[in-house]
Amino acid sequence: MRLGEIAADVAPLRESREFRLLFAASALSMLGTALTSVAASLQVYDIGGSSLHVGMVNVVIAVSLCIGLLTGGVVADRADRRAVILSTRAGAAVVVLALAGNALMDRPQLWMIYLLAVAAGLVNGLGAPALMAVTPALVGRKHLAAAGALLTLTTQFGAMVGPTVAGIVAAGPGVATCYLLDAGGFAVGAVLLWRLPELRPERRLEESAGTPADTAAPGAPETGAADAGKAEEAAGHPLRDIADGLRHLRGQPVIRALMLVDLFAVLLAMPYALFPQIGERVFDGGPMTVGLLYSAPSVGAFLGAATSGWTGRVLRPGTALAAAAAGWGLAVAAFGASGVLWLALPLLAVAGYADTISEILRRALIQTYTPDHLQGRVGSLWLAQATAAPSAGNALAGLGTRLVAPGTVLLAGGAACAAVVGAVTAGSPELRNATLRSEHEAQPEHGHAPEAEPGKHGAPEPEDVPEPGSGALPEPVSRTERQDPDDRHQPV
Repeated sequence: MRLGEIAADVAPLRESREFRLLFAASALSMLGTALTSVAASLQVYDIGGSSLHVGMVNVVIAVSLCIGLLTGGVVADRADRRAVILSTRAGAAVVVLALAGNALMDRPQLWMIYLLAVAAGLVNGLGAPALMAVTPALVGRKHLAAAGALLTLTTQFGAMVGPTVAGIVAAGPGVATCYLLDAGGFAVGAVLLWRLPELRPERRLEESAGTPADTAAPGAPETGAADAGKAEEAAGHPLRDIADGLRHLRGQPVIRALMLVDLFAVLLAMPYALFPQIGERVFDGGPMTVGLLYSAPSVGAFLGAATSGWTGRVLRPGTALAAAAAGWGLAVAAFGASGVLWLALPLLAVAGYADTISEILRRALIQTYTPDHLQGRVGSLWLAQATAAPSAGNALAGLGTRLVAPGTVLLAGGAACAAVVGAVTAGSPELRNATLRSEHEAQPEHGHAPEAEPGKHGAPEPEDVPEPGSGALPEPVSRTERQDPDDRHQPV
C-alpha cells in the first residue's frame, strides 16, 4: 500500500471551500476547549480544595450537555443549521467571557463556575448536532470518512497541545488568560463560519404535511430550502421529533448494531478513571507518570486520524468498525496486564488508534444511513450516548477496584468488550455488510456509470441514502468523528 493511500485523505479540504472554513473553525474551537477545560479544572481545585468539586463540575457539564444535545437535535432538523451553529458559538463565547470575568475578581466564586458549567453544557449541546449534521451537505457522501478523520485530527490536536499550553499560560498570566484566548478563538471561528451558505435541512413532503418520517414510502422525494418554512410550521411536538429519531435508530439495523458496539466498548473497557491509581501503585510514579498515561491514547488517536486514508477503500466498513472496537478492548486488557510503563504507554496508544478508527467509521456510517431530515436528531442521540456512556464506564471501572486490583478490572473488562463486540457483530449481518457507497458508485469502472451530481451545497440526492427502516442496503463497497465531540480523551 502506498503512502498516499495511508495518509489522511485531504480531498474534502481540497474540493470544498465550505469544509475548509469548518475545519479551521473546529481546530480553533478544539484548542480553545482544551485551554478552558484545563483552566477550569485548575481553578475549581484551587478554590474548592478538593477533587470532588472537579468531578462534580464534570458531572454538571455532562448532564446539561445531554439535555442540550437532545434539544439541539430537534432544532438542527427544523432550522437553518448555519444559524444554529453561529448562535450557539456566540453563546459559548459569552460563557467563556463570564468565566474570565469571574477569574479576574479578587475572590472568584465557585458557585459561579457551577452555574456557568450548566450554561456551557447546554449551549454546546445545542450546537453540536448541527455541526455534525452539516458535514454531508458540505462534502458529499463519498467523502464522509475523510471529513470525519480530518475533524478528528482537530480534536486530537487540541487534546495533545491544549493541556500543555493551558499549563504554561495558567502558570504565567493566569487562568483568566486561558479563557480570553478561548473567547478569541470563538470570535475568529465565527468570522469563518459566517461565510458558510444557508444550510437548511431537507425535509420529506410527507413530514411537512404531518406524516411521521418513518412512515414515508421508500424513495419519497424530499423538499429543499424552499419548503423548509412550511416544514417548520408543520413540525410536531419536540418530544415526538425526538421519538422519530429513536424510531429511526431502532429501525435501522446498521445504526442499531454500531450503537450497541460503541456502548459495550466504553461500558466494559474504560480505563481513564484508573490512571491515577495505576500510575501511583502499579508504576510507582507521580503526576508525571499519570500525565503520560492520559496523553498516550491521544497520541495514538492522532496517528490514527493522520493515517486513515485506507478507511475510504475498505470493502466492509461495518466489519472494520467492529474489529477496531474489539481492538480497543484487547489493547485495554493488555494494558491492564502490563506491569511496566514502557509497555503500557504503547498499548494505550494502540487503544487510542483503534478508538479513533472506530469513531471515524461510526460517524460516517451513521450519516450515510440517516436521511438529511433526521441527521440532527440521530446525531444528537449518538452524541448523548458518547457523552454519558464513557462516564458510566469510568464509574463501573472505579467500582470494580473496590473488589479487585485495577489491572484485573481492565483485563477482565477489555476481554469482555472484545467478546461482546464479536457477539453483536456476528448477530448483525447488516453491520457486517454495511457500505458507504451508493449503488452507482459500486458499479465497476468499465461500466462507465456516471457519478450522481450532488444536491444543494454538495448534499446527495435522496436516492443515495438508504431509507429509514427499509432495511435496504447499497451495494457493498466502502467508507466513513465524536466532533466532536465524541471525545473520550478530552478533560472537561
